[in-house]
Amino acid sequence: MKGKNCVVIGSDTRYGLQAQTIATDFPKTFKMTDQCYVGLVGLATDVQTIRERLQFRLKLYSLKEEREMEPVVVGNVISSILYERRFGPYFVEPVVAGLQGPEKKPYICAMDLIGAPVFADDFVVSGTSAQALYGLAETLYKPDMDEEDLFETVSQCLLAAVNRDAVSGWGASVTIITPDRIITRTLKGRHD
Repeated sequence: MKGKNCVVIGSDTRYGLQAQTIATDFPKTFKMTDQCYVGLVGLATDVQTIRERLQFRLKLYSLKEEREMEPVVVGNVISSILYERRFGPYFVEPVVAGLQGPEKKPYICAMDLIGAPVFADDFVVSGTSAQALYGLAETLYKPDMDEEDLFETVSQCLLAAVNRDAVSGWGASVTIITPDRIITRTLKGRHD
């Protein structure tokens, strides 16, 4: 979700096999650069594969270009990785969030299984509770929120949405990205 000179990315922490919960501390958001995070939801093995392939390409880019990837470029690289496997796709739905360029403009992008990007000026959602998240985010979102209001809005949306979805939950992790700092907070959710 975008705010005023900040962006927030969040996810639940449940790792499961359909209705069976296997772990309750599975990370789904990953730091790619100092100003960019990627959220990967879907099949756990594909999440790990995409993360490793993306980290490889990030390191190769920084060696070749002698600079870090901007969030737009990270989104394009993920889209390219997913489109390469469009006939036997990775079962992940990525979300890219970060601050773009020297002016640190908020950037968010979501993709489907074959890498088709969706750009938005307010928020993007993905995962099993996406329908509930859309309704809550549309209700609670206001343009140009500061970092604390944005954190509260994302937290309320996330916790309320996973309460309505039987295969997600067990707490959440929310990361606030601002031009001068990154704050990650852990939320407690229902445990059933």
